[in-house]
Amino acid sequence: MNIKRANEIFQSLGVIDVEYKGNPVWIENVIEENNEVVVKNLETKNKFTVNVFDLKEI
Repeated sequence: MNIKRANEIFQSLGVIDVEYKGNPVWIENVIEENNEVVVKNLETKNKFTVNVFDLKEI
């Protein structure tokens, strides 16, 4: 995924399915300067920062 699309999903009012390493995540914040995204794992509820290129829209 690219940073532009991550921002679009983050700002969207709808629900858009995103995965990180096969796990469903919710985008919590976008850090454009570093191409990073703060996500929350929807199964474990853990929050962590990942590279935007590691996210996959499904």
